[in-house]
Amino acid sequence: MLTVRPAGPGDAGDICALLNTIDRIEIGRPETDLRTVEADLHHPDVDLATDSWLAFDGGRLVAYALVWTDSGPGRVDSDHYVLPDRQDAGARLLELMEARARQMAAGAPGARLRLQLNVRPTLDLDLITGYGWHPVRRYQVMTLDLTAAPWPVPAVPAGLSGLVLRDCAADPADPRRAHALVEDTFAAHFGHVERPYEAWLDHLDARDLDWSLVWIASLPALGDVGILLTRDDRTSMGWLSHIGVRADQRGRGIGGHLLRHGTAVYAARGRDTVGLGVDTANESGALGLYERHGMGVHFAVDTWELPLR
Repeated sequence: MLTVRPAGPGDAGDICALLNTIDRIEIGRPETDLRTVEADLHHPDVDLATDSWLAFDGGRLVAYALVWTDSGPGRVDSDHYVLPDRQDAGARLLELMEARARQMAAGAPGARLRLQLNVRPTLDLDLITGYGWHPVRRYQVMTLDLTAAPWPVPAVPAGLSGLVLRDCAADPADPRRAHALVEDTFAAHFGHVERPYEAWLDHLDARDLDWSLVWIASLPALGDVGILLTRDDRTSMGWLSHIGVRADQRGRGIGGHLLRHGTAVYAARGRDTVGLGVDTANESGALGLYERHGMGVHFAVDTWELPLR
């Protein structure tokens, strides 16, 4: 018999186990860390009593969903996970998500609910399309094997004399400069939402970020021109979260230099893999940059959207 209740902080272990079971089905190996689940459950914009659901068959957790609104009026984001043999539970949580999202976005023009799903998800796509959802964007998680070759610290590219990278641990003002660079360099990207510094930290789960693994690129007379934000708190790989270059400085090799720098740092830290996520329709040419540097597709996800008319 199917039962549904809200999630609580004490459910993080069971949720993580469910997500890793789904990881094995969708991408071939478990890649969900307990810390990530705990961060979702403690997000300041989530009221677990109204914004989360666990579906059980007896004592077996078979589905999990979460909704939140930290992206501005009218946009509700969500997570949804279901075991392939329990589409009934998946359908029930989709209905609960939609009903709650309508409450959260009430009165906002163009309101919509968004969800990211693996391109071959455990959720039945006929089911979700039947509820009115449609895909709007595709992202790829790309990885690079660091065991295949040495990864020395890269030399400054020709034509970029004076380019300097500094980490953000020494100067207490640099984390805010990093935030400003992310907002600037990602402003035109699909789905980007401008956030003040404190809200940005919460969105990235970056309250405990190691700022020595975040670098700002600067050039003489031009100041700060690029940002590389990384994190080493994933079990599966080092993660290059943001690589951004000011629009007026793109095409000069700064992005490639930042990518090579991050790769060299994680190789020196003993990581065997680095990864990142990329919008396949990104107009800045990011996908091609990563492909030219030897990165390959680990898996792909689609962003789905449900209009909340």
